[in-house]
Amino acid sequence: MSHRSFLYRLLKTPTDNIAVQLIRYGIVGGTAFAADFGSLYTLTEYAGVHYQLSAALAFIIGLTVNYFLSIRWVFNSRSTERHQVVEFLGFAIVGIIGLGLNALIMYLAVDFLSLHYLWAKLLSTAIVFFWNFLGRKILTSHIHVLCKIIPDSQKTAA
Repeated sequence: MSHRSFLYRLLKTPTDNIAVQLIRYGIVGGTAFAADFGSLYTLTEYAGVHYQLSAALAFIIGLTVNYFLSIRWVFNSRSTERHQVVEFLGFAIVGIIGLGLNALIMYLAVDFLSLHYLWAKLLSTAIVFFWNFLGRKILTSHIHVLCKIIPDSQKTAA
């Protein structure tokens, strides 16, 4: 296999290969982290927002970047509108749990370990990265099951 075909497969070809998805998710995660970390720094240092509130707002910004890049590039996007709504809700639930983990780790690292909030963010990001990947991998591979469980509002309204 040539380097060019490997890069093409890694960067362009839709895949269910978990190793390729993990590499892609790492790239997406790095992009989302840049949005998250940059927002955290800007909100805390320039806007004077408390680090915990800044961390929550920045996490939501990073989550949004992560969701849109993930459904387009990392995981195979679902074709129907119904799947996309359920998928987004699932991503949000995984993200909310990740936000809780992020807040807890930031709190423990800053207030008990006396780490600077930016070092604490690096630590929390490393841990939450794996939670988010596994949660979203499981979610996207089982979206069809979730859609069968959750009632279709159009069918119940009729």
